Amino acid sequence: MRALALILFSLLLLIQYPLWLGKGGWLRVWEIERELQSQRAANDQRRLRNAALEAQVLDLRKGSDAVEELARSELGMLRKGEIFVQISEPVRNEGNAPGLTPEIKTAAAQRP
Repeated sequence: MRALALILFSLLLLIQYPLWLGKGGWLRVWEIERELQSQRAANDQRRLRNAALEAQVLDLRKGSDAVEELARSELGMLRKGEIFVQISEPVRNEGNAPGLTPEIKTAAAQRP
């Protein structure tokens, strides 16, 4: 009787091994579910980015305001008669004068 119980217990363990540690076992399923969740999060971020890009493309196709805004921000373009003023962070003087002095640059748009 004791031998039969030992045999049945060992068979039970042999049956449980593939369920928990085998190729399609629970550990592998949990690992794949974690990978799936991270992939879904990455896909959601990409969907948001694609929606923003699509809105930008539609805006660029419909009106000239978006084109002008991009030209101003990315290319630094100016309209005729505009004056561009750039104020950078204060720079410490290396000379005898104590304190901080800001650096100011201006540029006027070229008139043809």
